[in-house]
Amino acid sequence: MNVIGFAMCGSFCTLSRALEVLRILRGQYDVVPIMSSIVRQTDTRFGTAADLLEQVCGICGHEVLHTIPEAEPLGPRTPLDALVVCPCTGNTLAKLACGITDTPVTMAAKAHLRSDRPLLITLASNDAMSANLGNMSTLLTRKNVFFTPLLQDDPVKKPHSLVADFSLVPDALTLAMRGEQMRPLFR
Repeated sequence: MNVIGFAMCGSFCTLSRALEVLRILRGQYDVVPIMSSIVRQTDTRFGTAADLLEQVCGICGHEVLHTIPEAEPLGPRTPLDALVVCPCTGNTLAKLACGITDTPVTMAAKAHLRSDRPLLITLASNDAMSANLGNMSTLLTRKNVFFTPLLQDDPVKKPHSLVADFSLVPDALTLAMRGEQMRPLFR
C-alpha cells in the first residue's frame, strides 16, 4: 500500500471537508498525518483542536506529526509516495513559493520535494487572486507541485478568494502521482 502524507493548515472553515477527504484517502493509502501548530492548538467556532486531533489520529491510525523535527525526515530517510496539503492556506502557499520552512507543514513539503515526489496543494485562501496569485504561478511552474482544481466560493462578497474543490482531491492525487496536473485548473 502506498504511503502518503496529509498535512492540514489553518483554514478552519474547510477542516470538516478535509476530514471527509482524509477518510476517503485512508481507504486507499496508509496516511501519515501532519498538522501546523496553529491547527493542532487552536479551538475555533468550527471545533476544538483536541477533537480534531482525536479524529485525525483515529482515521489514520498514526500520531500526528506536529513539529519541525518530526516533519524533517519525510524526505530521503522516511519517503512518502505523495504529500497532500489539505487545506493549504495562503500563508503556507506563500511560504512554499519562497522556500520558507518554519512550520511542520512547510518542512514536510520541503523534505518531501527533495525526493522528487508529488506535492498536491488543496488551496483555501481569501487572497488567492490578489496577494497570492504570484505565489500560485510560481508553484505551478515547479516540478512535482500540483494543485487540486479551484473555484471562487463567493465571487461577490469575496472576489479574491479561491477554494479547491475538495471532492476532486482523490482523483487529483492519482493524476499527480502520475506526474499530471488535473485540468481544468479553474472551474
